[in-house]
Amino acid sequence: MATTEPVRLFCGYDRREAIGFHVFAHSVLEHASRPVSITPLGARGLPQGTNAFTYSRFLVPWLCGFKGHAIFADGADMLMQADIADLDALFDPRYAVQVVQHPDYETRHPRKYVGTSMESDNRNYSRKNWASLMLINCEHDDWREGRGDFTPAHGFALLSLTGFSVGSLPNEWNRLVDEGQPVEGAKVCHWTGGSPAFEHYRDTPGAKLWWDARYSMEATA
Repeated sequence: MATTEPVRLFCGYDRREAIGFHVFAHSVLEHASRPVSITPLGARGLPQGTNAFTYSRFLVPWLCGFKGHAIFADGADMLMQADIADLDALFDPRYAVQVVQHPDYETRHPRKYVGTSMESDNRNYSRKNWASLMLINCEHDDWREGRGDFTPAHGFALLSLTGFSVGSLPNEWNRLVDEGQPVEGAKVCHWTGGSPAFEHYRDTPGAKLWWDARYSMEATA
């Protein structure tokens, strides 16, 4: 019998990207075949990176009481094009975390969030963007051992998930559409340099899908 338990989804939230968060949440709910519990993550009391949720994503196991599993997604610069229950069904308890393991690449965007108050250099580092969408085993010892230390240096180690037991997810669950990866067939579109909500990225690859979702959300408000 198929489970009816809610999918636990944690999404990055930065008030400067609020519209992106809401469009993503709308796209998740529009495609979901199961209830979804959506929790926005900010950064009060934690170091901040280029946005407010750079480090807070790693609190998900603690917030879940180190029980069960959950999904984290950047959200604000993403669009869901499939049933999140299908992603949740890929959970494998052998791993601390499962991610789309993008091959090593250098970003096409040396600056990100261009034209906004968040504009900054776009760093290249090991396993870049792996942690932007994670299927997290909250009960795994790797998370328990890493909790409590959120210094910037430790944060970047976590961002690359170095030392973690990492499983893989199919590429279509975190498709970097503005880095040259195909929009067609993407279950999650991810705009790494900046979402179509920002003027500089209004016509970025796949932007029409985002705008269609925004108009759909506003039409039902």
